[in-house]
Amino acid sequence: MKSPVLSWFLFIPICWFVSCASDASARVDAPAYKGHYADSLEVLEKNKNKIYKDPVLYYLDKGILAHYAGEYGDSTELLQRAEQAIAEAFTKSITQEIASYILNDTVKDYPGEDYEDIYSNAFNALSYYHLNKYEDALVEIRRMNEKLSFLADKYGEVLTNLQDLAEEKTGSAPASPGGQTRFFNSAFARYLGMLFYRGGKYDDDARIDYTYLKAAFAAAPKVYPHPAPRSLDDELAIPPGKARLNVVSFSGLSPIKEEETLRIPLFLPSLRYIKIALPVMSPRVSAAARIETVLNTGASFTLELLEDLEAVAQETFKQRLEVIYLKSIIRGSLKGFTSSALGAAAEKTDDISAALVLGILSLGAQVLAETSEQADLRISRYFPGKVYIGGLTVDPGVYSVTVNYYAKNGALLASFTQEKMYIRENKLNLMETVCLK
Repeated sequence: MKSPVLSWFLFIPICWFVSCASDASARVDAPAYKGHYADSLEVLEKNKNKIYKDPVLYYLDKGILAHYAGEYGDSTELLQRAEQAIAEAFTKSITQEIASYILNDTVKDYPGEDYEDIYSNAFNALSYYHLNKYEDALVEIRRMNEKLSFLADKYGEVLTNLQDLAEEKTGSAPASPGGQTRFFNSAFARYLGMLFYRGGKYDDDARIDYTYLKAAFAAAPKVYPHPAPRSLDDELAIPPGKARLNVVSFSGLSPIKEEETLRIPLFLPSLRYIKIALPVMSPRVSAAARIETVLNTGASFTLELLEDLEAVAQETFKQRLEVIYLKSIIRGSLKGFTSSALGAAAEKTDDISAALVLGILSLGAQVLAETSEQADLRISRYFPGKVYIGGLTVDPGVYSVTVNYYAKNGALLASFTQEKMYIRENKLNLMETVCLK
């Protein structure tokens, strides 16, 4: 009888924590949506014990907000801590597997989503650029590309073992909603690499990344259903005596997770179905429909979509979702078989007292199976949703550069101006803006 009672006592404080965390997170969100990132950081730090149980999420959220706030040194330190915490959680999860098969995946330390780990390096690279540390920026881009190439093999052995175990427990492993990822080359990573190499006068390396950038669109059509930005064709063809202005703009927010509950039929004599709960990526649609850059000379250009992080998150989540699905099937089967075995034992015994106890335990096991099956909805909140880029070749000089974000109805959502921007020949002149609306 202790099982269902214990489960409810466990869930009461969990629900209270989730409610408090949600309210505190909303207070962090409010100034961030208005572009007041320093205020968001202050609220986050005051409420960190209410919002975060996992160091990975704390470092990711604070690190990204610090980058938006222009606190580039703090941002790189925080995101590097996140990277280290992700690696530690991934290793530690091996020892936490038993508990996750009894309850759910939330008992494990959060190991980060693959796209969170990968894009931390992109933001570190941008921070190092703003700190005039080109070589460090290139190191971050190389790390990002290494992680992408590792994705193909990251879950291979784990998936094979889980598929075998699921088939053993259920007779046949039901079809998974996950699958094999097809994303191993980021256009955004290659774009930044091309710019940093070009700015450092590594012309051959810049051309190599340009080639990989174009190849990314052909290799992953689900991630890149849109055409490659036309401005890319001019990035490595800057005439002598001219300079190049580049703009990277982020809009919206990366996806969050929602729970999807499924009843899986098994067609076994002792177990007809099991309940599982899966995390599903849910997009947060950006209000920005058009982004335009205007110079004080009157020249202007519209930024073009380079990378959709929501699509990247969905694609990189496929393999992990398959792991989660198979684990949920196995966990649900173990819980179901326990309840069925206790119920069968209750029916077979002639001892009325024993039958009563076994029946109650069987019911408790059913209740625990229903209440403890929860999807792990942990995810960072402040990565952007989309990456837009653009470029313009101009005479070297000092300019005022404004980036405007417009809604579908033409209303101005946000505007950012950099006064006295020195656009130099043979240098990388990069302006970065963000609007989370």
